[in-house]
Amino acid sequence: MSPLLVKARPGSTIVEVTPESAGWTHVGFAAHRLHAGVSMALETGSRELCIVVLTGTVTVQAGGQAWEPIGNRQSVFEDRSPYAVYVPLDTKVSIMAVSAAEVALCSAPATTHRPARLIEPASMARSVRGKGANTRYVCDILPQTAEADGLLVVEVLTPSGHSSSYPPHKHDDDNIPTESSLEETYYHRLNPEQGFAYQRVYTDDRSIDEAMAVENHDVVMVPRGYHPVTVPYGYDGYYLNVMAGPKRVWHFKNDPAHEWLIHAK
Repeated sequence: MSPLLVKARPGSTIVEVTPESAGWTHVGFAAHRLHAGVSMALETGSRELCIVVLTGTVTVQAGGQAWEPIGNRQSVFEDRSPYAVYVPLDTKVSIMAVSAAEVALCSAPATTHRPARLIEPASMARSVRGKGANTRYVCDILPQTAEADGLLVVEVLTPSGHSSSYPPHKHDDDNIPTESSLEETYYHRLNPEQGFAYQRVYTDDRSIDEAMAVENHDVVMVPRGYHPVTVPYGYDGYYLNVMAGPKRVWHFKNDPAHEWLIHAK
């Protein structure tokens, strides 16, 4: 199995990536299942956190504030944006499931004390990228225009038979504005859930060249390199991206060998 693939597991913690387990510096990610009435508590420490309510409804308490209940989806494949909560460093957090829920915890190093805040679905920009079989649907949960120290969080729906993060692009060189250096995780979901998708991660010199079949709830880690995704016919794909790096800005470079696809009819 590829060292970049983190397989989902049963139980409350579906998957978890830490800087230590990934061998990098910035991005942390975890997804949790919560049965109705079950709660979880954590402290952010030296990191900021974006809690994304993927499905179900929950109450969140953080920094002396409470939001209850939040969550508006039974499936990540519904045509609507999620609820999310931004939590700064050095903050205690409690999440309780009102109904069965799935939540994502996205984190990165932070230095700024700012208020915890609710990120409502109506505030999230939605857009369409690509054309033809490269069309996909994007929701910016925590974009670079929103306050945070390092985190960037976005979700993408890729229809059956389509490609995504394509033409292949990378963001591993601190060469702004041409390219920024950002680590990234992809949290994959498939509909129907027995499906699979393909993701390749490769560098120009092929020091990394991994092609992975990803299943429902798996995570792909992208420390560097290009990282396209393809979803086979009959299944829809979803992924939640978490990015962070030395500078909180997203600039990417397309693989020159495939950049012609941008202009293809």
